[in-house]
Amino acid sequence: MIVRDAFYIDGRWVPPSGSGTQEVVNPATEQPLGRVPLGDAADADAAVRAARAAFPAWSRTAPAERGALLAKVAAGLKARQQEIGELIAREVGMPLKLAVRIQAGNPIASFEACAAIAAEGFADEVIGHSRVAYLPVGVVAAITPWNYPLHQIAAKVAAALAAGCTVVLKPSEVAPLNAFVLAEVMAEAGVPAGVFNLVTGLGPVVGEALAAHPVVDAVSFTGSTRAGKRVAALAAETVKRVSLELGGKSASVILPEAAADAALLAQAVKGTVGACFLNSGQTCSALTRLLVPAAQHDAAAELAVAAAQAYAPGDPFAEATRLGPLVTRAQRERVRDFICQGVADGATLLTGGPEAPEGLETGWYVRPTVFGDVRSTMTIAREEIFGPVLAILPYRDEAEALQLANDTAYGLGGAVWCPDGDKALAFARQMRTGQVDINGAFFNFQAPFGGFKQSGYGRELGRHGVMEFLEPQSVQLKA
Repeated sequence: MIVRDAFYIDGRWVPPSGSGTQEVVNPATEQPLGRVPLGDAADADAAVRAARAAFPAWSRTAPAERGALLAKVAAGLKARQQEIGELIAREVGMPLKLAVRIQAGNPIASFEACAAIAAEGFADEVIGHSRVAYLPVGVVAAITPWNYPLHQIAAKVAAALAAGCTVVLKPSEVAPLNAFVLAEVMAEAGVPAGVFNLVTGLGPVVGEALAAHPVVDAVSFTGSTRAGKRVAALAAETVKRVSLELGGKSASVILPEAAADAALLAQAVKGTVGACFLNSGQTCSALTRLLVPAAQHDAAAELAVAAAQAYAPGDPFAEATRLGPLVTRAQRERVRDFICQGVADGATLLTGGPEAPEGLETGWYVRPTVFGDVRSTMTIAREEIFGPVLAILPYRDEAEALQLANDTAYGLGGAVWCPDGDKALAFARQMRTGQVDINGAFFNFQAPFGGFKQSGYGRELGRHGVMEFLEPQSVQLKA
């Protein structure tokens, strides 16, 4: 058992004001992995007050000095990358090799990128007889999810610190242990007291206390659309700046030219299945809807089944495992219910299903599942499932493909496949979504990430992500 019994506030490990605790459970074994304290409004207030006291000095620190400290944090995380990967593999269930590379590697990349951005500085802009400066917004509350726990923490914390803000972090209570490692790294790197603070607890308690706190200047939240609406409503009472990264129901569109090319069709289907099943489907930007011309539906379905069946579920620490468990029992039951709903609605279950994978009765596993002949009105085509479930939707022509791609309340991710790059780009420009990959292009950490519609507002990563935590100030100069 990994037991954490204190919060990191004002540069010190301090006991919580109450006695409540939360068990962290390994989703592969269903056994307790660790325990953390459950904070309350008093703990949140103490962390906010520490962040407010530290803000004046930190905001005046030279950007290059902030960048140097962030580089030291990145180095500290890199020194513990294997340890962090193993820890998150146990917290979340992602296969170990992926966890080390993604769950531990991505946060390092975020801190390195923000270190470089801070070192470049934020120069004034001259507009006529005005100088426009970019000033840190103040105290930032970062409220983060469990699916990519340290990655989402780093995307917010590194950017806010680079901008000159101070931070109070509330990680998900489902996977909070990695946040304590970050706090240790922050202390070892010499980040000044109060600049970074950590309080664990439940969303309706600590999260809401932070969102409503009158001294918090900005809230950056990643999680469900339902919870995001609540955070925004609470923050509105004090007119805080808010950024939300919420749900998704992203479409991967295989245009007719790609569908007619056997090699590109195979690449597109395999790539879509991989993007759908990453982290057992627990990815907000997962490509969960595959749109194909009706004439190629069956060929795409056959390829999708073969690709899905190659995702062997099992122990995250086993070499052959490509699909770990879902993070909680409740999450597994939710995904199973969606699969049953897909069958009830008349979609064709091509592979998978609601039953536990053979030999995996212990652990919160779900079979890799593919549905064909899905209509846009079906629940599995409209709701975010957050599990390894792919829906294949046939379309008649490109106009219908675009209509289907945009026929969702969400707008976070997407993909287009076409041998004609210009045509693919033109189609992508018409998709109402924050990010589109063309022909399997890789994720870019320097580019802004965020959504349209009910996927939220605001952007993370790169310079755009840092700018979320800066306020423009215009100073008019008399000639």
